[in-house]
Amino acid sequence: MTVKDKIHAEIDSLNEEYLDELYLLIKDFAQSKQHPKKQSFMSKLKQIKINVPEDFASNLDSYLAGDEVDK
Repeated sequence: MTVKDKIHAEIDSLNEEYLDELYLLIKDFAQSKQHPKKQSFMSKLKQIKINVPEDFASNLDSYLAGDEVDK
């Protein structure tokens, strides 16, 4: 007897009143085991958050050199 046959046998032995609850459990279990779709490279890039001053781009050289930047 395969595992699938054993599961079917257990389901057949249950009272009808429990089948809705069992169905929800099986559905949740199956969804939790599905592999999520792999994110694209661009999706990952969109998630990057950089916390820098507003003038960062215009004063990049000064920030990289460690100079004090007038704001």
